[in-house]
Amino acid sequence: MDRLRQRADFLAVANGARANFSAFTVQSRGRDDQGPIRVGFTVTKKNGTATERNRIRRRLRELVKRLEVISMRPHHDYVLVGRRDALTRDFAAMLEDLRSAMRRLDQAKAFSSESGYRFASRNRVQKESGATPQPE
Repeated sequence: MDRLRQRADFLAVANGARANFSAFTVQSRGRDDQGPIRVGFTVTKKNGTATERNRIRRRLRELVKRLEVISMRPHHDYVLVGRRDALTRDFAAMLEDLRSAMRRLDQAKAFSSESGYRFASRNRVQKESGATPQPE
C-alpha cells in the first residue's frame, strides 16, 4: 500500500464515489494501471490548529493500518478526509465506520458496473450516456 502525495491524484479521487461519516469521509477511485492500492489523508484548516489537524491525520493513518487490506479493492486510490469529530470519537467506532465505508464503496462499484450507471462527484448518479436517470 502506497501513499498519495500529488495534488492531481487527490483531485482525481475527489471525483469518485464517497462515503460520509461523522469523523471522516472516504473517497474512492479505480485506476486503469496495475499499481498498488494508494491511500491519502487530508484535513482542512477549518478543523483546528496544526496540532489538532496532525492528531486527526495520525488517527486516520492508524485506522488504515488496522484495516484488513482485503477490504480495499486492488488498483484503487482512497482519500480519507478528516473531520473535527475524529478527535473525540471512539477509535473502535471509527474503525467500524471505515469498514462500513469500504463495504458501501464496494456496493456502489457493483451497482454502477451492473446497471450502466456510475457515481459522479458528490454521489450524483448518472447514466453512462451522460443523462441523469429519471425515477420510475
